[in-house]
Amino acid sequence: MTGKYAAVFVRGVQGYGVAGPVNSTDLEASACCKHFTAYDLENWKGITRYVYDAKVTAQDLEDTYNPPFKSCVEDGHASGIMCSYNRVNGVPTCADYNLLSKTARQSWGFYGYITSDCDAVSIIHDAQGYAKTSEDAVADVLKAGMDVNCGGYVQKYGASALQQGKITEQDINRALHNLFTVRMRLGLFNGDPRRNRYGNIGPDQVCTQEHQDLALEAAQDGIVLLKNDGGALPLSKSGVASLAVIGFNANNATSLLGNYFGPPCVTVTPLQVLQGYVKDTSFVAGCNSAACNVTTIPEAVQAASSADSVVLFMGLDQNQEREEVDRLDLTLPGQQQTLIESVANAAKKPVILVLLCGGPVDVSFAKTNPKIGAILWAGYPGEAGGIAIAQVLFGEHNPGGRLPVTWYPQDFTKVPMTDMRMRADPATGYPGRTYRFYRGPTVFNFGYGLSYSKYSHRFVTKPPPSMSNVAGLKALATTAGGVATYDVEAIGSETCDRLKFPAVVRVQNHGPMDGKHPVLVFLRWPNATDGSGRPARQLIGFQSLHLRATQTAHVEFEVSPCKHFSRATEDGRKVIDQGSHFVMVGDDEFEMSFMA
Repeated sequence: MTGKYAAVFVRGVQGYGVAGPVNSTDLEASACCKHFTAYDLENWKGITRYVYDAKVTAQDLEDTYNPPFKSCVEDGHASGIMCSYNRVNGVPTCADYNLLSKTARQSWGFYGYITSDCDAVSIIHDAQGYAKTSEDAVADVLKAGMDVNCGGYVQKYGASALQQGKITEQDINRALHNLFTVRMRLGLFNGDPRRNRYGNIGPDQVCTQEHQDLALEAAQDGIVLLKNDGGALPLSKSGVASLAVIGFNANNATSLLGNYFGPPCVTVTPLQVLQGYVKDTSFVAGCNSAACNVTTIPEAVQAASSADSVVLFMGLDQNQEREEVDRLDLTLPGQQQTLIESVANAAKKPVILVLLCGGPVDVSFAKTNPKIGAILWAGYPGEAGGIAIAQVLFGEHNPGGRLPVTWYPQDFTKVPMTDMRMRADPATGYPGRTYRFYRGPTVFNFGYGLSYSKYSHRFVTKPPPSMSNVAGLKALATTAGGVATYDVEAIGSETCDRLKFPAVVRVQNHGPMDGKHPVLVFLRWPNATDGSGRPARQLIGFQSLHLRATQTAHVEFEVSPCKHFSRATEDGRKVIDQGSHFVMVGDDEFEMSFMA
């Protein structure tokens, strides 16, 4: 999922089409994929990203940490990569020749420049002690394949590193070649920039109606309906005479934006939008902030008890979720739960809970409380988020978003953030990470999301039940641990292409509303717990369809056994296991037997 989003984002930034071949000599802008790699910790219990040494297996690197970057390069054709602060297995990523030169450039075919994260070169010597001298740090990164240092360290110590013979002019020229090539691809040496293809893009194009409409569409698509008991949503404009809006996030436009944002074109809060839907709308913040260590619960209870409907806007803010901060809890901070439950108990009918936050929160209490009728997760939806949330609440937009991450229970925080293993270890009680490997209870699953409509899915074209008699495949079979496998590299790209097949899914919207609906196709293995390291299931494709009520449509997915049926071995090789593989969509699935 991350890899696909990365690739299409890069393509959009660089001026390419969503798919297909690209003109690598022509860039609209240069997109940089970061932070390479296994960069999974900011500041956890005193361990900072600047000194953290991530211990990662070859297996986890191959099938979890590196694939999004590989997709960035191979599918997105990114022209930039940023190496991270942390070390991986003892080596700073910006000083890792195997990572930057052998993997990114040679194996994936990366064509562009590699930059350090800001001051990442200095910490190789100053914080990590990996390099004995400042000049050694400069030599380490340049010889690894880094091209430019975000910061002044190379500028300060590069000349002395050259004088001491730790770097050569060839090292410098290689970096300059990569840097100037990107500038040339951007057309920066083509004369008057106004005559370039993108030379007339100016500030007047930033807040056009087309772009504001796109911001609204993005906000709409990102809202996930997590609970809707008894048809609590959508609300009826004519049926809601009075509305109580409660929560610190309801009247804070900045909280919609998350972080790393520019000035919005339009600033409008959820409260302001809802006041346009229901004239008699009251507001009580209830908490001073997401920390919720100062409350006005009695005022919130009073407002809730006197209104026809109640909507709470709770969640997190940048005090809990931002750069250089790691969360230690998955529950809502401070007195938020007390506020929510007090308001729900006082309300005339089940309340609506809207969560504004980037990461998951354990809201098990709300999921099981019958006095909380519906839960919406809006993420940080951007400038149009207030409008999009109101449209969903009042049925003007049918929610179709799905969770992009697993929502774990609070108990998951017992797992050290420094433990980078993906696969569960039953012997030690380690539960694993992500929907692919986690063995434990969830609050909400990856890919979960409700709608105001009911949809059904069914495969209408299926390949032959067995992939057998493929020329040359039998000779490639090897057996380890009683399992026959086929090495994907040995199979080769030509045979891998011949093994691909289409899977067509029939999707029907049974109504009552039109809606945009994501179709998720998974692969599952019947014996994922046999010690082979297979995921329990794996997302292999997703596409969205807009369907009118009662409309039926077909969507085609290309299934590539070499890519989708394979797993990573402990030494990082990709292999396909002989035997059954199940392709799933919704409640329907078909079995494929991979045999030589």
